[in-house]
Amino acid sequence: MRLTINYLNKSNLLVQFIKKELVLILALTLALLSSLWNVPKLEYIDYKVLILLFNLMVVVEAYKDLKVLDAMATYILNKSTSYKYISLGLIFMTFFTSMLVTNDVALITFVPLTLIIGKKTKINVMKLIVFQTLGANLGSSLTPMGNPQNLYIYSFYTVKPLEFFKTTIPLMILGILFLLVLILLEKNRDLTFKLENVAIKNTTHTIIFSILFFLIILSVFHIVDYKTTFIITLLTVLILNKNLFSRVDYSLLLTFVGFFIFIGNISNLEEVKSYMSALLNNKPSSYFSGIVLSQIISNVPATMLLSKFTLYYKELLLGVNIGGMGTLIASLASVISYKLYINEYSDENNKYLKVFTVYNLIGLLLFTSIIYFLLIVH
Repeated sequence: MRLTINYLNKSNLLVQFIKKELVLILALTLALLSSLWNVPKLEYIDYKVLILLFNLMVVVEAYKDLKVLDAMATYILNKSTSYKYISLGLIFMTFFTSMLVTNDVALITFVPLTLIIGKKTKINVMKLIVFQTLGANLGSSLTPMGNPQNLYIYSFYTVKPLEFFKTTIPLMILGILFLLVLILLEKNRDLTFKLENVAIKNTTHTIIFSILFFLIILSVFHIVDYKTTFIITLLTVLILNKNLFSRVDYSLLLTFVGFFIFIGNISNLEEVKSYMSALLNNKPSSYFSGIVLSQIISNVPATMLLSKFTLYYKELLLGVNIGGMGTLIASLASVISYKLYINEYSDENNKYLKVFTVYNLIGLLLFTSIIYFLLIVH
């Protein structure tokens, strides 16, 4: 009996690991299989992207530990008195925060607050969480550090900051308008609730990590050397909070390594190189390929794969960010809010997916067509 229980426990743990790290497993499997046809090289790995991601993740974990975002959010939300005010607060806090601390961290921070408000006020927050997810994916499209695909494109193509923002600002403006329309179309109602105020744990540490975050942003924009910032980050964490090292998402870094090797291997196969280069030899094909491929394998691996074969980084940047809408897996950040909601309302799985898909497809179709006619055709 004990052996059976142990076996079942191990089986459950394995299933949970596969569900949680499906993209990592896929990346490492593809890297291994492609290495049978081509010998992998260390030069395939973009160490700069990995270091920048590591630096950003460390500071974000510090902010989470210090309760910085929670303190800001509860203060603002306690001043809201209606459903539309709450919606504006939660959606746009998620939208603007994602520009600095990535879309997934914004959702991990603010979706639980939405669920708490839903419980206190006895309102259905399903749509609100779907809109937050849209907000996180759209808001994060503005900056290089907003999401992994932006950081990769910014580094891979050595994009100048002004050129990057000239490409992404129209997407951000359209995102704000889209979210405002969604909020305004919802019925309003008065709400009464009180969230317990959250105090920032350590003001001194918050100031130090904020300075570090500023240095990391400067390194993203090539103003400060990223290697120097990496050393400063390591020393800061060693002195202030060594536990932060254990909270970094190493599976994401390993996923990048796996895709770097896979893409490096296949991009050196002549058949693949000639086919993909011919396919992506113009702006529209790079744009639409980013959108379509994101729906199937999510926008981060789609970015890494397509970047090896196209010179049209602006179109790719727009395509993979718009491509974050659509299917649930188009942006892995969307999976986070889905899991958080389903953990609380397990019987609403199908309903959530329907609502999510409807609004995401509306967004996908609108953004694809508007951005195409505004920016790609010209």
